[in-house]
Amino acid sequence: MKIADMMKQAQAMQAKMKEMQAQLGTMTVEGEAGGGMIRVTMTGTGGVQAIKIDDSLIDLSEKDVLEDLVVAAMNSAKERVEALVAEKTKEAMGGLGGLGGLPF
Repeated sequence: MKIADMMKQAQAMQAKMKEMQAQLGTMTVEGEAGGGMIRVTMTGTGGVQAIKIDDSLIDLSEKDVLEDLVVAAMNSAKERVEALVAEKTKEAMGGLGGLGGLPF
């Protein structure tokens, strides 16, 4: 494969990755904990947009449980962001399979 062809493929890949990042910024995922009593909405780039807490959990005597559930819901949302990023990266890279047959 010629160097010029490799450069074109690299530029195409870079453009697709930039487009993917822009798309991820507009997408959201939701993580939950405690059977859905805590919900965290996060963008595809990992920014937290909202936290919803079921009214039944708002009890000062249960503050530690509530804090643990919020952490669990945020981790759940983060896992979903990572899965979304992996999916979109695979889509963006589809067909390129590395430059010149070289694995990346």
